[in-house]
Amino acid sequence: MAANLSSFSDPRLMEVYDILIKTYGEQPLVPRREPMHELISTMLSHRTTQHNEALAYQRMIDHFGSWEAIQSAPAAELAQTIAPSNFAEAKAPNIQKALSIIYETRGAYSIDFLNDLPIDEALVWLMSLPGVGIKTASLVMLFCFAKPVLPVDTHVHRVSQRLGLIGPKVGTEAAHRFLLDMLPKIPYILFNFHVATLKHGQQLCVWSTPKCAPCPLKHLCDWYQVNVAGRQAAR
Repeated sequence: MAANLSSFSDPRLMEVYDILIKTYGEQPLVPRREPMHELISTMLSHRTTQHNEALAYQRMIDHFGSWEAIQSAPAAELAQTIAPSNFAEAKAPNIQKALSIIYETRGAYSIDFLNDLPIDEALVWLMSLPGVGIKTASLVMLFCFAKPVLPVDTHVHRVSQRLGLIGPKVGTEAAHRFLLDMLPKIPYILFNFHVATLKHGQQLCVWSTPKCAPCPLKHLCDWYQVNVAGRQAAR
């Protein structure tokens, strides 16, 4: 851990990372699924739960059996199959268009070639696919190819704003750049920051009523100082 932390230039962010890792554990950066699976599953994950994402993906694979069959299926049939993921009517044509582009440009249903591209070029290529934004592209490049990028989902964004790492008006897309500039460009640190911050947002720093009492970061949290500690002091 000491070697990891020595790469931080900001002591406050170093402390945030250290506490998050001690709280949620450090994970090895190994691909959890092959790149095409990661890409399509992440497209399905937008605005739904992890359970429903996995259910929709498995239903799609079980029903169609191949990327070729998914691409050529009637859009309505695909949408019905992935319905658990929510907004299936929009996701189905995006998935089919993405598969079509991948096959037409690469001659196979594979994005393994992205591992050999410069990271900026790979991100641009992925974001040229319909339904793929910076979060999905960054997640694929970090999770599958261990590239030095940082996916910022709604949980990472919320926790980072409350801590004061990014400003209150910094949107999710801009947060990818701001947070990446602040963190060491070391893939496993970026990966563990993403995973641990996501867990923190799911378990304690929830959207509606943050669970500040047990939070190990509250002494570093701008939101807590203003909305909890400040109000208590004013009483």
